[in-house]
Amino acid sequence: MATFAYAPSMGLVTTRIELRNPRKPALAPVEVEALADTGSVHLCIPDHVRIQLELDEIDKKEATLADDPRKLVPYVGPIEIRFKNRVGFAGALVLGNQVLLGAIPMEDMDLVFVPSTRSLDVNPASPNVAPSVTK
Repeated sequence: MATFAYAPSMGLVTTRIELRNPRKPALAPVEVEALADTGSVHLCIPDHVRIQLELDEIDKKEATLADDPRKLVPYVGPIEIRFKNRVGFAGALVLGNQVLLGAIPMEDMDLVFVPSTRSLDVNPASPNVAPSVTK
């Protein structure tokens, strides 16, 4: 599984990812610059990405924001996430003005932070296939 090395002094890590609506394969995918953040749990998307991908609201979730207030936000999905040779599926919270890639989708795709380059990459211990523990 992924090992996350994160230090506050490392700075922000952004990466390009592709988002798709697997229920509507005829829709064009959306390529976005995402902030990778192990301190966040979920994938978060702005409303304009939800609109572009025609994602259905599944539920509402109470999100605790960075400055600690709680906010009830739409939970949409499913969303297909692509990064290099990895693919994952997730739901997303609709909030903010930037895509945020949280720990759950990063772990699912076995992605790791590379502190020396301040980048995100596939785990070099499993470069071809993302492993999963099922026990």
